[in-house]
Amino acid sequence: MRKLSLLLVGAAMGAGAATIASQPQLLSGTSAIAASAETYRQLSLFGDVFEKVRTDYVEAPEEAKLIEAAINGMLTSLDPHSSFLDARSFRDMQVQTRGEFGGLGIEVTMEDGLVRVVTPIDETPAARAGVLANDVITHIDGEEVQGLTLNQAVERMRGPVNSEVVLRIRRGQQVDPIEVSITRDVIRIRPVRWRVEDDIGYIRVTQFNEQTFTNLERAVAELTEEIGEDRLRGFVLDLRNNPGGLLDQAIMVSDAFLDRGEIVSTRGRNANETQRFSAKSGDLTNGKPIAVLVNGGSASASEIVAGALQDHERATILGTRSFGKGSVQTIIPLGAQGALRLTTARYYTPAGRSIQARGIEPDTLVLQVVPEELRGRDEVRGEAGLRGHLSNGQEEEQGASSAYVPQDPADDAQLHAAFAFLRGERIDSAVLPRSAEESETVPN
Repeated sequence: MRKLSLLLVGAAMGAGAATIASQPQLLSGTSAIAASAETYRQLSLFGDVFEKVRTDYVEAPEEAKLIEAAINGMLTSLDPHSSFLDARSFRDMQVQTRGEFGGLGIEVTMEDGLVRVVTPIDETPAARAGVLANDVITHIDGEEVQGLTLNQAVERMRGPVNSEVVLRIRRGQQVDPIEVSITRDVIRIRPVRWRVEDDIGYIRVTQFNEQTFTNLERAVAELTEEIGEDRLRGFVLDLRNNPGGLLDQAIMVSDAFLDRGEIVSTRGRNANETQRFSAKSGDLTNGKPIAVLVNGGSASASEIVAGALQDHERATILGTRSFGKGSVQTIIPLGAQGALRLTTARYYTPAGRSIQARGIEPDTLVLQVVPEELRGRDEVRGEAGLRGHLSNGQEEEQGASSAYVPQDPADDAQLHAAFAFLRGERIDSAVLPRSAEESETVPN
């Protein structure tokens, strides 16, 4: 039977597959009585306000909507990733984790009351229409997004296949908004794509759904066979603009390249809730060199993989700083009413680093040549830029990070830097090392 309590590590709409069953910690003595009394006073206040709205508001409100709005208000006051899923949204989320659903093909989050695009999904209507990471959606079919919850906004963007939706988008510093018409379609997520690049195997992971690890296994096997074990120099693992997804898939992908050691730990509110996940013996690539590409759109599950391979010195990380989402969300079913998406833990890399609001710093910083018309619009502020984000407890990274990836691989400086690294060549002038003291040669 499919487990219904799920761990989420996606930037916006991903889901995870590990069960958490936690009991509330009990207080003792007079402190419990005092806390209980105060809580009941506050709940009584809420009941009084609800009753006044229900009986005295100028128009008769829908009571179910009032309750849902109150629940969402409570959850969004915690952090940007906690929310209530009604029954339909919960069903849609479960379908999405299986890799096929109807819609536009964008990963989104809520910021300052508006919907911000984390990333368009490859080969979907949104990507083909030119929607970009960091675009801010202000209107859907002429209706303002301000005042809607994230779930309500997503619901309005969904609709029958072949129907059209018009998005008004604010992009970067442009004064005039952009209107984009997109025809809805069935979104079939192909989470892993691969191709031969002469003596290098290129693997792009677009998200972590239920099919990711199986597809990765197939990619490694086919690339190794086609190139030849003796001729194969290594693999490029491209995690750029990958918003995350299933925690168990991130662990399995990391394990595919590791022989031993911790992959990630999740630490909740109580010490006894700490979970550690370790690699099993066996490396799918037989120890071939790995270059991992990340950028400002690489979030959560992507950061788990990059952090694990970086800490174990199993791969060299190239690109720009990642998004910095280091929290885990648990999906808690609420019967026929839907489900609660609640932030329950932070995750840590094998070296004990919290990625929350910091991100993964690449071993070698590689900047793309951004077209003039996109400059300033290629940058993502990341988790630290989200209002109400969960604190790291240490220094946070406030600066933006580029999420631009050229459509033509010939123009992709980060990709070519990864090829150069694996071939032992010098990296070209598009590369900036992490510190001024480092040279521009490929690290050993």
